[in-house]
Amino acid sequence: MKASAFVYPWDVNGDPEAPGRIAALGVQQVTLAAAYHSTRALTPRHPRHRIVTAEHAAVLYPPDDRWKGRVPRPYPAGDWAPGDAHGEAAAALAGAGLEVHTWVVLAHNSRLGAEHPDTSVVNAYGDRYPWAPCIAQPATRAYLVDLAAEAAVRPGARGTELESLGWYGLQHLHAHDKTGGVPLGDAGYYLMALCFCPTCKEGYGAQGVDADELAAAVRTALEPLWQGVVADEGWAGVEKLLGSQTAAATRAWRDETARTLQETAITAVRRAAPDGFQVLLHADPLTYRVGANPGVDPAHILSVADGVVVPCAGGPGLLTPFAEQGREDAVVAANLGVVSGMGGSPGTLASDAARARELGATEIRLYHAGLASDGDLAAVREGLAGL
Repeated sequence: MKASAFVYPWDVNGDPEAPGRIAALGVQQVTLAAAYHSTRALTPRHPRHRIVTAEHAAVLYPPDDRWKGRVPRPYPAGDWAPGDAHGEAAAALAGAGLEVHTWVVLAHNSRLGAEHPDTSVVNAYGDRYPWAPCIAQPATRAYLVDLAAEAAVRPGARGTELESLGWYGLQHLHAHDKTGGVPLGDAGYYLMALCFCPTCKEGYGAQGVDADELAAAVRTALEPLWQGVVADEGWAGVEKLLGSQTAAATRAWRDETARTLQETAITAVRRAAPDGFQVLLHADPLTYRVGANPGVDPAHILSVADGVVVPCAGGPGLLTPFAEQGREDAVVAANLGVVSGMGGSPGTLASDAARARELGATEIRLYHAGLASDGDLAAVREGLAGL
């Protein structure tokens, strides 16, 4: 199975040993961040630093003239990834014999929401999610499409992986987060993800639903959860809380909005890319799911993209709906955690990869070569050698 490791430019730049060390893991490819959200990252082997603080979402290369005079527009990185940090790292990794694909984070940008609050998702209570751009708004959609094309097609890249190309919701790795006190489950998180910005209100109206009445219904539906009632799992839980007809109307609006954005962004990437350029989406097979791996319809997404990268932290079960499409040419990549301190299991990589292959995975992704300890990387080398 082809294996790719996720990498940040700051894992590589300034560390001449990094490219060879990553290649020695036994991977054939790296998925190198080109546009990324804010983060605080460990660099346990770098000769110059141990902690990198990316203060805001940024592109890790110099953006071009297409953004002149536009709002919103991408932000250049600060001193954590100066200049063409992606290009520098990509050249070093390619020099070690690794195929480089870009890693592009799209609808996840806290600085955008802080500086332009009207771009953010607004929940039924009127709270804004500054980390979550509303993907229904025309200006935001245009920004995301152009960002996808620019960040994906960097010099030397053979393909891209587009993360967060869909709806984002309440779930967010936020500094000093204190939102886990009430277990919302799938149903509660879906209701908390519904957006009530002016564009989405119009969208619900087009589905025959009054937006103000819908917001009131969502607040009523959530009230038992705030009191400790546990909602039913999955979409059935949403239907029970909101009513099947109303729930279907919200999903129709949101599914169409995400699907058309994904189609448009993938088309833009292909137009900008050379022949043979691979386009994958980080995706979940349930369309009502939100976040870094937004929900998609498996049949549809495999008709427009070259494949998907599927989260497997909770097990490999989400691979099956994609594999069942029977697309022999599609990539179905299992995303496996290999950082033991972050819940990954590098010691079971070989068996996890074998189980993923049984369920239809054609490739694996390893999260994350830069964050892992030396012991984790040793286990990865052993695991990949056993495949």
